[in-house]
Amino acid sequence: MGGPVRGAVSEVADGPEYDLDFRAHPERYRHTPDERGAFKIEPYKSELLPLWTVADLGPAADAAQALHDRYREYRADSDFVGMDMARKYLQMGWTRTMRYAKYPGGQKYENGEERDPQRWYDAEKRRIARLYRFHLDRVRADPEYRRAVDAHRERYGAE
Repeated sequence: MGGPVRGAVSEVADGPEYDLDFRAHPERYRHTPDERGAFKIEPYKSELLPLWTVADLGPAADAAQALHDRYREYRADSDFVGMDMARKYLQMGWTRTMRYAKYPGGQKYENGEERDPQRWYDAEKRRIARLYRFHLDRVRADPEYRRAVDAHRERYGAE
C-alpha cells in the first residue's frame, strides 16, 4: 500500500507539509491504518498537533479528550479526512507513550541493538497510553468511522 497521498504532491519549502489543502481536495487523501501523514496533511496537522501532548498525565488526558472531541466535530461535518487524521493523532499518542512506558527515555535501541522492553518502565506513560488507547478504540469501533473509510475507498479507490 502506498502512502497517505494520491499522486505527486509537492512539499512546502520550509516544512514537511504537503502543499495542498486536503479539506478542499479529499480525493488526494489515501486512508492508511498507521500514522503516516500525521505531520504532513494540512489543514488538519495545524488543527490537531497543538492539541496533542504526551508529556504529563493531566495535559495528556485533556489532549486525548480534545482529539476525540475534534474527531466528533469532523464526523458531524462528514469530513472523513479530518476523522481519520484525528484517529492518527490518538494512535500516535498511544504508540509513542507505549514506547516510553517500556523503554528508558523511549529509546528502543541502544548502541544499534534493540533493547528488551521493560514492563512497565514508566508507569505514568503507561497510564497516558491507556487513555489514548481508550479514545482510539472508541473511534475504531464507531460504525460511522467504518462507513466513512469504506465510502472514501469506494469513491476514490483504495490505491
